[in-house]
Amino acid sequence: MRSLLITALLLSAPLPVLAREATPRTDDTSWAFEKSDVPLDPDFRFGRLSNGMRYVIRHNATPAGTGVVRMEVAAGSLDESDAEQGYAHFVEHMAFNGSKRVPEGQMIPLLERDGLAFGADTNASTNFERTVYKLDLPRSDAKLLDTALMLMRETASELTISQGAIDRERGVILSEMRDRNTFGLRNAIDSTRFFYPQALYGRRFPIGTVATLNAANAQNLRAFYEREYVPAHVTLVVIGDFDAAEVEAGIQRHFADWTGATAELQPDPGPVDAKDRDRTGIWIDPALSERVVIQRNGAWMDEPDSVAQRREGLLRSIGYAVINRRLQRLSRNAEPPFRGAGFGTGDVFETARSTRLIIDSVDGKWADGLAAIAREYRRALAHGFSAAEIAEQLAQLRTSLVNAAGSANTRSNASLAAIALALVDDRVVPSTPASTLERFEGFAPTITPKAVLAALKREALALDKPLIRFEGRKAPEGGEQAIRTAWQRATRGPVPREDAQALTAFGYTDFGTPGTVVSDTRDPILGIREIRFANGVMLNLKPTQLEKDRIRVSLAIDGGDRLDTRDNPLATDMVNWLDKGGLGKHSRDDLDTIMSGHTLGFGLSNGASSFDAQTATTPRDLELQLQLITALLVDPGYRSEGEVQYRQQVNNSFAQLRATPASSLAADLGGIVSDNDPRFSLQPVEAYRHLTYAKLKQDIADRLEHGAIEVGLVGDFDGNALNEEKAIAMVARTLGALSARETAFRTYDSQPPRTFTADRSPRILRHTGAADQALLRLTWPTRDDSDPLDALRLELLERVVRIELTDSLREALGKAYSPSAGSALSHFWKGYGTFSINASVDVADVAASREAIAKVVRELGTAPVSEDVLQRARAPLAEAFQNALKGNAGWLSLVDRAQTQADRIERFSKARERLMTLTPADVQAMAQRYLDPAKGLEVLVLPEGVDVPKK
Repeated sequence: MRSLLITALLLSAPLPVLAREATPRTDDTSWAFEKSDVPLDPDFRFGRLSNGMRYVIRHNATPAGTGVVRMEVAAGSLDESDAEQGYAHFVEHMAFNGSKRVPEGQMIPLLERDGLAFGADTNASTNFERTVYKLDLPRSDAKLLDTALMLMRETASELTISQGAIDRERGVILSEMRDRNTFGLRNAIDSTRFFYPQALYGRRFPIGTVATLNAANAQNLRAFYEREYVPAHVTLVVIGDFDAAEVEAGIQRHFADWTGATAELQPDPGPVDAKDRDRTGIWIDPALSERVVIQRNGAWMDEPDSVAQRREGLLRSIGYAVINRRLQRLSRNAEPPFRGAGFGTGDVFETARSTRLIIDSVDGKWADGLAAIAREYRRALAHGFSAAEIAEQLAQLRTSLVNAAGSANTRSNASLAAIALALVDDRVVPSTPASTLERFEGFAPTITPKAVLAALKREALALDKPLIRFEGRKAPEGGEQAIRTAWQRATRGPVPREDAQALTAFGYTDFGTPGTVVSDTRDPILGIREIRFANGVMLNLKPTQLEKDRIRVSLAIDGGDRLDTRDNPLATDMVNWLDKGGLGKHSRDDLDTIMSGHTLGFGLSNGASSFDAQTATTPRDLELQLQLITALLVDPGYRSEGEVQYRQQVNNSFAQLRATPASSLAADLGGIVSDNDPRFSLQPVEAYRHLTYAKLKQDIADRLEHGAIEVGLVGDFDGNALNEEKAIAMVARTLGALSARETAFRTYDSQPPRTFTADRSPRILRHTGAADQALLRLTWPTRDDSDPLDALRLELLERVVRIELTDSLREALGKAYSPSAGSALSHFWKGYGTFSINASVDVADVAASREAIAKVVRELGTAPVSEDVLQRARAPLAEAFQNALKGNAGWLSLVDRAQTQADRIERFSKARERLMTLTPADVQAMAQRYLDPAKGLEVLVLPEGVDVPKK
C-alpha cells in the first residue's frame, strides 16, 4: 500500500518522481479489495466494462441534489518520451479545445450555461502518473449527468486535437510554465534531482520544456493521446444524489462501445540507488528560508492493503508522530533551536522509500537546528517512547476515528470521490469508518511503546552517511564540508533519556455565575434562534442534519482592523499569533497535550471590524471548546515564545517580499491605492520586529474585556448528547458568565474614512523573479455594499469580465494562463469598494495584454453583452445561491452575525430572485458607471533591470 512521503511539513518541498527509457513495471488494474481481508464498504458500486474501463458509483446526498464526476486516466508525465515532455499536460488542455460533438471553444461555455463555473466546478490536473478531469455538478438531474458523461467520453476518445487549437493553446501552457517558474519550483526540481539523480521522474516534471512544447503538433500530440487514452487506463467515478443503477446504465451507454489500443505499461519512475550516500549539496536563492534535509533511500516495501498491514502502519505512524511532537515542542521554546522540524519515511512511488529529517532554521542557525534534531532522533531510537506519549497519540487517533464514524453518513461527494480514487491510485480498500474504529479499538490495547519503536525501526532507514542538502539565502560558512562535519558531530556521544513532564488538568472550567437569557427569538426567514444574555453576549443557533456529529462554532468580538489608526497602524498585527502565547495557566504546547483526544480549535484572527474565530467541534466537546475560547479572552498567556515565532515569520516574509510579481504587488498596492495611509500600507520591517505582546495587550485588552460578542452555533443539536437548551446552557456557563459587555459593535465613525487615491498615473513596481514575468493590475474605485442590488450587479459584472478576459487573453491570444477579475465592496468603510483586473503575462506581451483588457472594458461600456454571455456568468452564481445552505459552512456565514448584521439574511433570501432579473443592460450600466478606462489605476510589476515596455 502506498503511503505519504513524510508529513505535510516535510512535503512543503515536494519529493521527486521518475522516464520512458526505464524498465517497465507491471500495472495492476485489479481492484485491491479482491485480494484483501479489509472489509469493503458495501455502499460503493464497482464495475468494469468489457473494454477494460473501470468505474465506481455511490449514491450520496451531501450536499443534497448535487454530484461530482471524476475521470482518471493513468497517463502522466512518466509516460512521455524525451521528445514528448509536457504532452500529458498538453492533452489535458486540449480536452477543453474541441471534440467530435463539442466544437472548439464550446466545452466551457456549455458547462457555464448549465451552472458550472470554470475553475471552480470544471477543472483538470496532470501529475507524474495520472490525469484527472473533474466536474462538480450543481444539480443531480438526469440531463446534466448525461451531459457530464458525454463530455467525459468525448475527452476519453474523441478529441479533435486540431493544429489551430494546438497553436492557440501553446501560448496558454507557456504562460502557465512562466507563472510557475518561482523560487519554490526551481528549488523543488533541484531537490528532486539531488536526492534521486538517476530517477526518471526528476526529468519528467509535468509542465515539460519550452523545446518540446514548441515542437508539439497535431500528429505527435495525437500519437500520445491515442497511445495513452485507452479504456484500460481509465476509471470513472460518479458520486452524488443519483440512482446508482441509472448512473451505471449511463456509463454503459456512453462508454461500452469505446475501443482503443492495448494499454502500455507505465515506466518505473526510478531507479533510486539504495547505496547512494555521503553526498552533500547546497542550493542558494535569496527568497529561500534556511532548511537542511538529511536523507537515506532504500527499497520500496510492497505492502498490499490488509488488516495486518494497517496495524503495522498504525504503529509506525504513532512513532513518527511522537518524534514530531517532541520536535514541535522544541520549536515552541522561548529560545528555539529551529523554526520547525520533522522526521518520517514515505514511498517514492512504487520504486523506493526515503527516510528524512528536515530542519527549518533561522538564517545562520542551521548547525544548532541540526544538532537538536539529531539529538531527538537518536534519543527516540535509543530509548524509545514513554507510555504518556503513546497515550497522547492514541487519544488523538481515537478521536479522529470516532468523529469519522459519527459523521460517516454525511460525508461530502468530494470526500467520497477522493476515497474511490485512493483505491485506484494507492490501492487502499475503502472500508466503513465504523469498521475502522472497531478494528482500532480491538488493536489499541496491544499498542505499547516497545511495539511502536519496533515497527518504526522496521521501516525507517538508518541515517548513516546520509545525503544532506542545504537550501537558503546564504551558503554556510565552510560549505559542504562544514555541513557534513556538523552532522558527524551531532551523531556522536550518548543521549540521555528525556524526563517525563507532569501536566495539570485544564485550568479554566469555572467563569462565575452562569448568565441568564433575557431575549429568545427566531428570525422569521431562516428560523435562526437568537439569544441574548444579561451580560450582552449574543448567541445564534441553527440545528441541521447536514453534518452528523459536528458543531460549527463562530465567535466575533468587537475590534479588528478598525483599532488600527494612522498613529498606531499595527495595533492588531499580532492578533493572529495570540494563541501561540498560550493561556495564563498553560503554554500552547501544554494545551496541545491537555486537549489531546478532543476536537477543538484555538486562536483568533483579525477581521475588518472584529476579532474572529471559526472552528468545528463535536457535541461532546462543545462545552470544552467554549471554555477554551472564553479562557483566551479572559487570560491570554502572552508568553515570549509566541513573540519569537511571530518575528521569525516577519523576517522570512520580508526576505521573500519581492521574490514574485504577486508578492511585490501585495506589498505595495495598499499604499498606492490609499495614498500611503499607514492603516492600509506595509510598514518598515523594523516596525514589525519591535512589536511585542505587551503592546498587543495594551491595544486590545479593552476589547477582549468589554467588546460586544456574538457567537454562532450550527450543526447536530438533535442527539441525546446535545440539544439547543444544553448548548444555550453551555454558553451561559462560559461566555455568558463574563462581566457585562457592550451590547453593540462599535461603528468607529470617528476614524478617518478609507479613500481611493485621486492620482491615477501608472505605477511601476519591481520583483526579483524570472526576467520574463510581468503582472498587470488595473483597479477602479466603486462603492460600499449597502445596496444589495448594486452589489449583485457588480458581482455579475465581475463574472462577465472573467469570461471575456478568458475568451480574449487566454483563449484567443494565449497571453495569460489565468486572468482574473474581482469586486470587493466594503461593509464597514462607507462609500469604499474596488473592482480589479489582474493578468500575469510575459514582459514582451504587456502592451498587447493591456490593449486586450482595455478593449474588453470599452466594449462592456459601449454595448450590452449577449444573452449567452449573461447566462454563462449568471447560471453558476445562481446555482451557488441555490446550494449555499446545503452545507453548514453556508449556514454559519449567516448565523455568525444574525443579530448584528440581520440584513444579510433578507439579502440572501432574495439574492437568487434578484439575480435572475438582471439584464445585459444592468451589466452595461455598471461598466459605464465604474469601469471608465480613463479612471482605472494601473500598476505594472516588472522584473528588476527590465526596461518598461512601450505603450
